[in-house]
Amino acid sequence: MVNLLKIGMMLLTCMASQTYGQTLKTDLSHSSIKPFKAEYSAHRFGKKLGYATLELMPAADGLFRLDYYSKVSVFFLSDKRSETSIFSIKNQNITPKTYIYKRTGTGSNKNIGIEFLADTQQIRINQSDPISWQGQLDNQLYRLDAQLQLAQGKTEFAYDIINSRGQLRHYKVKVVGKERLSLPYGELESIKLRLERENTSRETLAWFAPSLNYQLVKLQQFKDGDEQGEIRLKSFAFIP
Repeated sequence: MVNLLKIGMMLLTCMASQTYGQTLKTDLSHSSIKPFKAEYSAHRFGKKLGYATLELMPAADGLFRLDYYSKVSVFFLSDKRSETSIFSIKNQNITPKTYIYKRTGTGSNKNIGIEFLADTQQIRINQSDPISWQGQLDNQLYRLDAQLQLAQGKTEFAYDIINSRGQLRHYKVKVVGKERLSLPYGELESIKLRLERENTSRETLAWFAPSLNYQLVKLQQFKDGDEQGEIRLKSFAFIP
């Protein structure tokens, strides 16, 4: 469950397999992406364990901000996580600026801060020595582009990212079908996707609803065939 909520909303899609880099060809002011707030209920084996929220808003100085937060508990165990991405949009390109991840609760607390240095094409993780920036996105921004790809009818694509542990990862995504869902939000027609990772036994499935501007409405994660957790859309609203 913890890993499901840490990933937070795995999103995905596209027809011609391709890897998107540091600048995604999209512009929030001229695309189908709009500021929004979504809330999800978190479950495992059908039992509700907590919730998660995702919100996109304009920020200062022409930047944008994407915030994720989750809180789950099982008996005496608890887990709270947050992710914040600050990014700019210029000439129909999305460019990451900073990414912050925090985890508190039972066990060790974790924090990570990532800076994307456009002037030098470098990435700095937790104030360490910079590494080369070769087109990676942070752990969140690719989800914005995924909505656009689905809206264009694409069915397969890939991303290079730096995850919430500061590790380089490559994700492949495929549309595997359509499905009508019964969620706390209500009945929705959805597009079902599968996220593929290299050298792992984890499998992630995600569902997006065309009627809600291709927003993520359900996510399930499995490890070695066993369910690790699930989130389901509870509420959704566009923000003026």
